[in-house]
Amino acid sequence: MALPKLDCIIYDLTLPLSKKEIRFRPFLVKEQRNLLIAMESDDKETIEKNIKQVIQNCTISPVLDIDSLPILDVEFYFINLRARSVGEVVESKYRCENDVEGKPCNNIMESNFNLLEIEVNFDENIKDVIQLSDQISIKFKYPQYSIMKAVNQTNSLNDIAFAMIIDSIEHIYDGQQFFYAKETERTELIDFIESLNTEQFAKIQEFFEHLPKLNKNINIVCSKCGHHHSIEVEGLENFFG
Repeated sequence: MALPKLDCIIYDLTLPLSKKEIRFRPFLVKEQRNLLIAMESDDKETIEKNIKQVIQNCTISPVLDIDSLPILDVEFYFINLRARSVGEVVESKYRCENDVEGKPCNNIMESNFNLLEIEVNFDENIKDVIQLSDQISIKFKYPQYSIMKAVNQTNSLNDIAFAMIIDSIEHIYDGQQFFYAKETERTELIDFIESLNTEQFAKIQEFFEHLPKLNKNINIVCSKCGHHHSIEVEGLENFFG
């Protein structure tokens, strides 16, 4: 006689950037175990592969091409998935760096916050179309999750930033014709970006420096020195730290 099977709760979620509407189930014990093993390995590539696998397993509809999703969408999805699977509240610890008589306090402060209260912080002044000259403009898309492969293969922040710029080009417009990145050789895109002057490149950097971010403000009072802290938490890893 076969053992009984338990029903799963189904959740609906709208991803903040792509606006995709998805349905998912919480991850199971075996999936949580694989995630914990991956986290303990401290290997970025292993962690990234396991996050993708768990998301694919838990997505009921539609079929997702995770690599083509914006990085922020994947992070937002995983945070919601973790909240619905393990629990909404996360315990975090922070060190008080307040100066007390010439020395840092160093007290360890504990704080709990709800993962479902994490917000997406948009800068409405930043546009995805950047005017490089009177005739030439460039349009960017939000960096896709596929860039994580390049991130995991190098420790050079400059290499990561440059790869992200190249991979995020949607099209270049010269006033008469659109040149779409998907129809253009990567070497040509690299040559184009490398031909920009410092002022033009700074405009592109500004766009990437102000990409939407997952954000949570935590207010803590140190139990040792009484200092009031307002801590801005950003990034997937920091929400589980």
